[in-house]
Amino acid sequence: MILLAVRWYLSLTVSATQVTWLLAERGVDVTPRTVLTWAQTFGPQLAAEVRTHRRRVGRRWYVDEVFLFRKKGEEKRYLYRAVDEHGQVVDVLLREQRDTESAKAFFRQARRRSGVTPTQVITDHHQPSIRAVQEEVPAAAHVRTGLHRARGETTKPIERSHIATRDRLRSSRGLKRVPTGQRFVEGFEALQALRRGYIALEHLVPEYRPGAASPHAATRAVVSALAVLAARLPSRPRRARPAPATA
Repeated sequence: MILLAVRWYLSLTVSATQVTWLLAERGVDVTPRTVLTWAQTFGPQLAAEVRTHRRRVGRRWYVDEVFLFRKKGEEKRYLYRAVDEHGQVVDVLLREQRDTESAKAFFRQARRRSGVTPTQVITDHHQPSIRAVQEEVPAAAHVRTGLHRARGETTKPIERSHIATRDRLRSSRGLKRVPTGQRFVEGFEALQALRRGYIALEHLVPEYRPGAASPHAATRAVVSALAVLAARLPSRPRRARPAPATA
């Protein structure tokens, strides 16, 4: 039931309160704070397990940052993201500042988690990103481009990748704190990776045949894969502890 609540909260456009309503229909009574605690606890752990099963990350990275508002026009947060040439999300990092140090921190984390150093990096013309590429991946070919170009590389792949996150957060109050927000986006991206085929589900669910699977069968395979991954998590809380609201 905990896994069900975490999956709903991280993959659907619902609030923690709405998740409690769905659980109540199944005879489980918990508070919204408990749902948030579950998501904060198990979301990053599931994300770490998912990363061990994702398809190999490519060496051409599209990198960009998108700003997210906590309130109307106030308290910006910046979500750094990279996708490879196949559209697979390499990594995400939430920061309070949009500067060179944030961009460098993102590259260091992405390389460490993926085990891959890109040979080509495509970004926009934002100066901190340019300096970060020069310092963190100096051997990579750096292409500085934009979204609207008639030919050549564009930033369209990474711009498209931002859409799902923005859609998920649009109806919520946003990401209140950077640490809790980071845990949320990691869990969210893990669910996205499972649903978009960047995880070899057949390795986790042997009876699953991706080539002949219907959308319904693919959905059931994602649920089964999550159950397998959850069984490998190192810990489970004995009781829910209060957690700050995230989204």
